[in-house]
Order: sequence, then structure tokens, then C-alpha cells
Amino acid sequence: MFRFRVACEIGTCPPTTREEGDIAMSGLKFRADMDEVRARLSSWWEGGDIGRPAMQIYARREEPLEAVPDVPKPEGWTTHYSTKDFGYRVHLARKACISTHYLAEAVPSVSPDLAPNCLALFLGCPGVEGEGTVWCDPVIPRDSGGAPAEYDFACDESNFYWDFCRRLGQEQLELGRDKFLVEFPDLIEGLDTLAAMRGTEELLSDLLERPDWVQACLRRISDLYFEYYDRLYDMLRDEVGGSIFWAWAPGRMSKFQCDISAMISPPMFGEFMVPVLTEMCERVDWCMYHWDGPGALPHLDHLLSIDALDMIQWTPGAADEPTHNPRWWPYYHRIVDAGKTVLLLSCGGRDGIGALKREFGDQFKRFMLRARARSPREAEELMKLAEV
Repeated sequence: MFRFRVACEIGTCPPTTREEGDIAMSGLKFRADMDEVRARLSSWWEGGDIGRPAMQIYARREEPLEAVPDVPKPEGWTTHYSTKDFGYRVHLARKACISTHYLAEAVPSVSPDLAPNCLALFLGCPGVEGEGTVWCDPVIPRDSGGAPAEYDFACDESNFYWDFCRRLGQEQLELGRDKFLVEFPDLIEGLDTLAAMRGTEELLSDLLERPDWVQACLRRISDLYFEYYDRLYDMLRDEVGGSIFWAWAPGRMSKFQCDISAMISPPMFGEFMVPVLTEMCERVDWCMYHWDGPGALPHLDHLLSIDALDMIQWTPGAADEPTHNPRWWPYYHRIVDAGKTVLLLSCGGRDGIGALKREFGDQFKRFMLRARARSPREAEELMKLAEV
């Protein structure tokens, strides 16, 4: 499978590609066996057999690993994404990993995340902080007829959100040195970023009335995505070149998505997003697609046609059956039969693990599951249950 590689001068980059040989690894204070975790995950991503699915299991510690005094929430604080108080965001990072056991392939990490669409913020959208989230206000102006007016898609070093993210990431790296890793912020790309910048209803009209304009915007958004991604990767990668978004991988890792796909037809998804996703998947080492809600189900054939897409993460939607429900099993079969892996950020505990194992047999090893346990002992029981 072809992978785009970023050229490095000799001696300036750590080993980051799967073709390279043995590399030195080290543990972390909050995950002493991190070298073993990296080795298992590196094998799993390559299709190796670790005897069970990859698993991210979390359990609460009875006593925190470090004593970090509580700090009162700033007045009006509504979301962990907030940019209202830089010092408090640093405090949250300091406390984030101290009270959790990270088990199986779970990795202690924090992120300088500012919204579920940081790229739109970096490109000029104002962020509106709500309860538990941040919304992006559209920023592309309209002419007198409602069509999009000229807008400069550019990387602005003075952008407030980019500066905040970069500074917070550096602080988190210092705090996490030899303790935890720092994860990518949720950049997002393609039509979802353009919808944030233009407005969803307006973009849906543009897809029909101004397809050439949409394609030109998508080209610029993809280019800018990698301007930011490459700089973040250079800053956040660990000592072996690994990186994280929802899962650690041995190289340039990314999550892609198109939530607006629930509002468009498969032919339109194929026209506008498949070329974007194909290029983006080829420009990183490992990647997953965030496949969100029943409205996105008709696009699976297109997703499976993208050779460089490694993993699909399924989110059923709040009102639908959970991820371990048999309703979704035919889709999982199609994904693993196509040579890709499945990420479930909630797997239904013992019942879900048992049901999926019975249904998928040896193919269950091509899943990655996230679960919570009441103790490390229970986590061991879950891992044992998942063995195939």
C-alpha cells in the first residue's frame, strides 16, 4: 500500500515509518510499559496477531499518581475546549492522567484541542463556546445574492486560536515529559470544514449551484490542513515518531471525517469527498475515518474503495442501537473483509465483547475496542475474555 512520506534531512527526523528497523523506546511514568504498548500496537497496525483485539481500557486509581491541588473553575467555564483561561487549560492537563490506570493498549495523553473543528478556527471562524462544546460561526461573506464572496484561505500566524493551540501544546509537552503523550487536536477537513466556514445550508446549495467553487475551496482546505498538520506532527510526535488521535500509531496518524455526508447522496460524496479523502489518507502513515450515524451508512462502498484508509470508527448516533448490537455486524463484516480495521469507542463491556467475539471469531482480532473497568483486575478479565 502506497504511503506519502515527508522528506527529512539526514539526522533531523526520528524513525517514523513502518519500513524502518528496530527503534529505541521508553516507558512513561503514567504507563511504565509504554515500550511494550508501542510494540503491540505497531504489530497490530501491520496486521500482526496479538491474540485478541487491540484494546484501550481505563480504570480509576484509588490514589492519584501525583498530588495536584484543585483550582476553581473560572467564572462562566462551560467546556473543556475553552480558550477563556490559558492557565486553567494548563491545570486541566496537569490533572488529566494522574487518576487513571491505562491498561491493555490505552495510552495516557492530553490534547491542545479547541473545538471539534480546529482547522475552521485557524482559518478565521470565531468559536462560540457552549455546554461541553465549541461551535464555529461561519466566516465566508456573502454577496448581495447570497453567493459566497471572495475569501482568503490562508495560514495566519497571528490567528488567536492557532497561537493558543500551539502555546498550549508546548506547555502540555513540558508537563508530560516522561509522563504522558500529547494528542493531535481535532483538525477536521473537507466538506465539514467548509460547512463550518460557509454555513451548512449555504454549502448544500453550493454543491448543486457552484460545484467548481466548492472544489476550489476543498483544494485549498486540504493544502492548509497539511500546513498545520505537519507542524503539529513535528511538535507532538513522540521519540519514535508515533502520534495519536484516539489511538497511538507508529508514524503520522490522523482521523478524517465527513459528517455532512448524512445530507448528501453517494454520487455527490464520491464526487466531492472521495478524492479529498484518498489524497489525505495517502499523505499520512495511518488513518481512521469517523463514520457517524445511520445517515452516513450509504457511503460505505466509497470508503472501502479508498485503499490507504486503514480503519473505520463507527458511531451509531445517540438514538440508535449501541456499537455491539447485531444491527451493525453486517457493516463490520464488510469492513474487515475489505482488509480494514474497526474502532469502537464503546464496546458494551463483557456482554459486547462476548457477542462480538462469537460473531467474528478470528476476525475479532482486527477490532480496536475502548472500555472502562472498575479495576486493573477487571481489565485483565476483559482482555482474557477477548482472546481469540
